[in-house]
Amino acid sequence: MAAGSLLTLLDDIATILDDVALMTKVAAKKSATMADDVSAMTKVAAQKTAGVLGDDLALNAQQVTGVHAERELPVVWAVAKGSLMNKVILVPAALLISAFIPWAVTPLLMAGGAFLCFEGAEKLAHKFLHRHDVHEAGAGPEKVVEASAAAVSDPVAYEKDKIKGAVRTDFILSAEIIAITLGTVANAPFAQQVLVLSGIAVIMTAGVYGLVAGIVKLDDLGLWLLQKGSAAARSIGQAIVAAAPWLMKGLSVAGTAAMFLVGGGILVHGVPAIHHAVEAVGAQSLAWPLGGVWAVVLPNLLNALIGVVAGAVVLTVVQGVQRARAGQAA
Repeated sequence: MAAGSLLTLLDDIATILDDVALMTKVAAKKSATMADDVSAMTKVAAQKTAGVLGDDLALNAQQVTGVHAERELPVVWAVAKGSLMNKVILVPAALLISAFIPWAVTPLLMAGGAFLCFEGAEKLAHKFLHRHDVHEAGAGPEKVVEASAAAVSDPVAYEKDKIKGAVRTDFILSAEIIAITLGTVANAPFAQQVLVLSGIAVIMTAGVYGLVAGIVKLDDLGLWLLQKGSAAARSIGQAIVAAAPWLMKGLSVAGTAAMFLVGGGILVHGVPAIHHAVEAVGAQSLAWPLGGVWAVVLPNLLNALIGVVAGAVVLTVVQGVQRARAGQAA
């Protein structure tokens, strides 16, 4: 009797162990599937937010203009920490929106897209309509002298002002990145939303400010190579010193183009009729010579064109409101 009870108990234990093993396998499969889903969504979100990266790089690299060379990296590090704090605020806010008012995701994305287009249009308008003005990030002699004087008179306060300005700029760009990412994972389970948003926040911060640190030190690398005895090293150093200003200009141009591409793309996706029309043009272009190329290029060109138009409209409205307020104040 006792032996029979013992065998029954052992059989029950074996059954439980089998069940545990089966549940462990199922849980492992679910975890692996979830990891794959998170990885895939993170890649998609990174691709969609990469368009903001060029402008982010250009703006943040310009923020250290006028800072002493030995203080450039500490300033970049301080801005990077501020960027992380921005995302600590923005990520929970995005998750709350997704959890309680998910219908607001699309309007927020549309507003972010319109703001991107507005920023791009404002840059173009300033460039072509106010060429005589000294641009905020430019290298005009008056601006350089003013920046140098401020840096010499009170370098600590000057650095703090630079850092505050850069963190404020980062908050806007980070909000755009988080909003785009939220649109990508809006229909995903909450845990995946947390992982993807957190992953994008960390990846973008590390990527942007790692590259900014490299960009602002390019000229130092070039000067260091110029002092080497090797002719090859000096040639590379000279090339780096000559290319650094062009790199900054290229980043600025790429950032402006990215504003229209990303902003226009967000607006197009938010209006189903326009989105389907753009997709139809891309599908029709497959029948053309080099159709695969046109199927990629044409939709992006249309997104950018719509972004330019939208930016011009928003800019016109904003300027009209500003003039009206100025008239009332007068």
